[in-house]
Amino acid sequence: MDAQEKYEYWLDTAQYDLDTAEAMLNGGRWLYVVFMCQQAIEKLVKGLYILYADDNVPKTHNIRVIIEKFEALLPEAPTDERLNLFDDLTVHYLNGRYADYKEKLSERLNEGTAKGFLGRRKETFAWLLTLAP
Repeated sequence: MDAQEKYEYWLDTAQYDLDTAEAMLNGGRWLYVVFMCQQAIEKLVKGLYILYADDNVPKTHNIRVIIEKFEALLPEAPTDERLNLFDDLTVHYLNGRYADYKEKLSERLNEGTAKGFLGRRKETFAWLLTLAP
């Protein structure tokens, strides 16, 4: 696979995760709305990494760390607001987290916060799509 095909793979899985976030919203699974948003943005950023840097995608879930590795090559650098959003997304990465951590995150979420979270992440997803050469 060439870089474009690899990017398209990451894009497809990212779009699937964003669609899953919508399904979780419709199902009232607020924690998984934000988790799937995190996954979608992370995967799209990893796809962009392949296009701008190389095939050795960093093995981290910290979106800011990944994008900072190639942001100098981007046609438009992320704003501080977007970098802060990436930090917020990273907090919601769940794999390997303890049950009490998931419970604390769940307590902060409701339908309104989940909808707002999803809306802002969709905007960021759309912006990231504009960065693909």
